[in-house]
Amino acid sequence: MRYQPEHKLEVHRKILKDASRRVRAEGITGAAVSSVMRDSGLTHGGFYKHFGSKDELLAQSLSEAFEEIADQLTQAAEKSPPGTAWKAIVKAYLSPEHCDHTECGCPLAALAPELARADHAMKAPIRGALIKYKNRMLPLMPGRRNADKERAFFAIFSTMIGAVAIARILPDRAARARVLASARDFLLSSF
Repeated sequence: MRYQPEHKLEVHRKILKDASRRVRAEGITGAAVSSVMRDSGLTHGGFYKHFGSKDELLAQSLSEAFEEIADQLTQAAEKSPPGTAWKAIVKAYLSPEHCDHTECGCPLAALAPELARADHAMKAPIRGALIKYKNRMLPLMPGRRNADKERAFFAIFSTMIGAVAIARILPDRAARARVLASARDFLLSSF
């Protein structure tokens, strides 16, 4: 049976979405090709019709993860009153829902130490995805000049990533909520 040309693209997107979620949930090394393909309802053999290597799948799935979280944060920002987009981003990022669902959250909060240790070949695509993420968030950050917005981005996102990472370590839901609330209150009163 012959498939329409768009079928391959749809399958590719599904594989990326499934891989993106699995990588965030299980880590870079935890996302085996066979598991990703099984999640997509495909065989391991079909993998090479879509990707040249596991590294290519990983790079594309990370890009997908950054796009997904940027879309979520942008949607939250668009619903906020004028001038408060960054506050909506902070509230959405430091929410219990984001903390509880690693598989659909920010790849930096889920994978930063692993990404830092990635081999040299993976650094360029990771850096490219991070820059694209930053550039999408920059217009929504507080500050008048681009340099101010960039400084705010790094301070705000570094704080949020660290808070979510720490909160995810804690087994007690109330303790996680305190960590998230502390970081949220600090950020909202700092800019």
